[in-house]
This record gives sequence, C-alpha cells and structure tokens, in this order.
Amino acid sequence: MKKLTLLISFIFLGVSSVAQDFQYSQFYAAPLNLNPAFTGASDLTRVGANYRNQWPGLDHSFNTFSAYIDHYMFDINSGIGLIFNGSRESKVNLSSNEIGLTYAYRLKLGNDAYLRVGGQVSYISRDAYFGDLVFGTQLDINNGTIGPDSGELFSKDYRHSFADYNFGMLFHSQILWLGVAGHHLTQPNTSFLDGNMSRLPLKLSAHGGIKIDLGEGFINNYFNNSRQERSAFFAFNYKHQDPFNQLDIGAQLFIQPLVLGVWYRGFPVKYSLPNNEAVIGLIGMALESGLDIGYSFDFTASKMSLGQSGGAHEISIRYSFLFGDPNQRNRRSTIIPCFRF
Repeated sequence: MKKLTLLISFIFLGVSSVAQDFQYSQFYAAPLNLNPAFTGASDLTRVGANYRNQWPGLDHSFNTFSAYIDHYMFDINSGIGLIFNGSRESKVNLSSNEIGLTYAYRLKLGNDAYLRVGGQVSYISRDAYFGDLVFGTQLDINNGTIGPDSGELFSKDYRHSFADYNFGMLFHSQILWLGVAGHHLTQPNTSFLDGNMSRLPLKLSAHGGIKIDLGEGFINNYFNNSRQERSAFFAFNYKHQDPFNQLDIGAQLFIQPLVLGVWYRGFPVKYSLPNNEAVIGLIGMALESGLDIGYSFDFTASKMSLGQSGGAHEISIRYSFLFGDPNQRNRRSTIIPCFRF
C-alpha cells in the first residue's frame, strides 16, 4: 500500500507536469514562449510580464508567471532576449523555474516580406515536496487520526535540473504572418528518480494570421496629425505534444486604444482525448506610450464545468520603447502585423 501510494504520486507528477507544457491564453503577449523567432520582432526594446491563475475553483491551484525582455539590433539584423518562466502546482507541491536566452536573425525576402529564424537555450529546475503525503501506515481507522510518522525512508524534497533547446521560424509581411516552432528538441529527462527515464515530449506548433485594415479613425494627436488605428485580426495556433493535439482559433478587434478579442480552444473534430477546453474573452488597452495591458478569462467548455473549475484568469503587461538612435529605425516597414495579446 505504501509503495503503491508513492508510485501513484510520481505517476501524477509525470502526467500533469510533463505530458503538456503550461500555456497562456494570451500567447501573443508571451511571444518568446510561443516561438523564439519572435525575439526582437517589434524592432524595439520590449519588456513584459504574464500571470495565469488556472482553475481557482478547485481545492488545488495551478499558477504560471513569466517575464521577458528582448531587443532588436539593426546593425546585425538580430534580436536577443532573456526569458524567465515559473509555475506552481499545489496538488503535489511541484514548482518549475526556467531561465533562457533567445536569439533571432531577420532575413529580408522582398519589399515587405521577412523571414526570422530563432533559437533558445534554457536551464530548467524542478522541485517537488512530498512531506505532506499521507500513507496507509499513518491512518488510525479506529480513532480517525493520522499519525506523524509513515515509516517511509525516502527524501521529502526532490530536485532535478536540465538544459532545454527550442527552435522556430517566422514569415511575415504587412498583412499576414506564419510561424512554426519546435520545443524540447532533445526531449530531456525530467524524472526525479535516479536511473529512471521520463522524457519531456517534443512540442510542435504552427501559428499564423491575417490583418484587415478597417480604415483610419479620429485624429489621435493634432501635433503630428496621427489618426486612430482601426483593424481586425484573425489567427490560429495549433500545438501537438504527444499525446495531445490542440487548436486555438480567434479574432481581435483593435480600435485604438481598445482591443477586444475572443478565442476558441479545442479541436473541432472527433478526437479520443478531451480537447474542447474553453472559450476565451479578452479586453486590453494598447496606449501610444508603448504600454499594453490585457486581461482574459477562460470559460470552461469541457466536462469540467465553469462552476467547478472557476475558469482561468490571465493578465499581461508589456512596455515597448525606442533604445538607441531613432534615426536607424524604420519600424513601419518591418513591424509584424500580429495579435497584440
């Protein structure tokens, strides 16, 4: 019984934290997580942070947070970035921290077409605490109490670290973008147990979209006669990480400075695994100062009802600014017509 309980705990770790990566609903607001080829894609210096609280209605929570900075260097047509990811899962006291370096090179294909090729190398550390596990030997059925000592001779705290590698490509013009990415190229071993092998599955993704100009709006700034941007975006993001498949399709409306969006997360075909997860609503502000703030909520659409799960709350914040000589920057000809969140 004792060994079986321990085994089940480790199996749960493997299924919940290894079979799939963490994900953001606002994945375009976490661009370096989506695809390392997005590094420097704004042709600016960009600092951002993301936070996600998933299924707060359950007894145990899953929280994810990220922070990143990237910068584009015009003299060598390259972007560099630094990213930090962290997640906390209270069910098994599992935490994961990642710090990574990203790089992307931009190749001009035509007057308004570009190809970006990027890579990422990361150091990941995982920590699990089993001191709160309750074993059968601790249970006193007659008195209904739990004893302090299980008699098990295993460490309460487990740590494991490894290197990870990602690669991606991104094509874009003035009105569309299309990218592909591969994460965990070497499928590193994530097991806490010495001599045991638990590979982190390779994750493949494809994402893209199109921008539709809705015409200029009111005058925003009378000093430079700039007008309100109005545009609509349609996009998709497909992911495969064995054994799961997932397709996100969505739309965003940008009437400067307001952003409204809706996503459907799932897989609209008959599939053996539950993928119809959520409908996501988003509201955001994209200010002329370079500050972008977004909030989204996941309405659970799977067998786990919204009342049970509590959905998922997500917040993103990003600040983009010019660093260096503004005369060297020609943003309008290179900026990606991408989702803001």
